Amino acid sequence: MKRIIKGTYGYLKQKRNFIILQTIIFFAISLSLLIAGIITTGDKKNLLTIVAVLGCLPASKSLVSMIMYLKATSCTEEAKEAICPHEKALVGMYDMYFTSYKKNFAISHMVVEGKNICGYTENPKLDKNACEAHLESHLLQGGFKDMTIKIFSDISKYTDRLDQLNTLERERTLKRDDEIRTILYEISL
Repeated sequence: MKRIIKGTYGYLKQKRNFIILQTIIFFAISLSLLIAGIITTGDKKNLLTIVAVLGCLPASKSLVSMIMYLKATSCTEEAKEAICPHEKALVGMYDMYFTSYKKNFAISHMVVEGKNICGYTENPKLDKNACEAHLESHLLQGGFKDMTIKIFSDISKYTDRLDQLNTLERERTLKRDDEIRTILYEISL
C-alpha cells in the first residue's frame, strides 16, 4: 500500500483505513493476551492479564483517533475535478480537517499564496468565521501576521479566486508559503 502524504487527495480516506486496522489489531492483541493468560493459568489473575490491560491504553488512544477520522470528511471527486484546472501554479492542499475545542472544520481544498489563504468547504453549515479565526490565531502564534483568510462554500466563487491568485503579479514567496503550509499541516488531522 502506497503511503499518501498529508495534504494530497485521498489522505483522509487512507489514514482512516489505517487507523481502523490499527485499532482492531491493538484490541485483538490485548484480547489474545487476556485469553492466553486465562487458558495457561486457569485464572484471570496473572501477569498476562496485566499486560493485556496495559495494552488497552494504546488501543484506546487509537480508538479516539479512529473516531476523529470517521467524523472527518474528504474532498469529493467532483470537487477535485472542478478545482484542479484552476490550481495552475498554486500548491493545493486537500482533505484538511481542523479541530478546535468547540468546533471542527472540514476544508476540502486550500491554497496559500503570499498573504492569502483560501479554502473551500463542501459543508454549507460550516462556521466560516470561526474557521478563519481559528486559523488566524494559529498563524499568529507561528509568527505570521496580516494574513487574509477566506473560506468559500461556493465552488464557482472559489475557483474564480484561484484564477485571481494565479494572475497576481508579484514576487513568489515559496519558503514563507511552505512555512505557513507546515503550520496548517501540523494543526490538521
